[in-house]
Amino acid sequence: MSRRTVDQNRSFARDTRTHAIVNSDGNAYRVYMQRIKEAQQSNDDLKYAVREVNNIKAELKEIKELILKVIK
Repeated sequence: MSRRTVDQNRSFARDTRTHAIVNSDGNAYRVYMQRIKEAQQSNDDLKYAVREVNNIKAELKEIKELILKVIK
């Protein structure tokens, strides 16, 4: 695969066969992938917290129902 650097940005290169623009900056790619991984982890943490809150709400509802049965 033959590449020529893009004039506006040296970290990009154009594949002369497919005319695709390829990012040749490996460090920028690693930083990008790390940000993606961190965002996914944050999303997973939020989903876990929402599940936990919903479980607590369900347990509180059950406790409330039991208390009301005892009172009657």
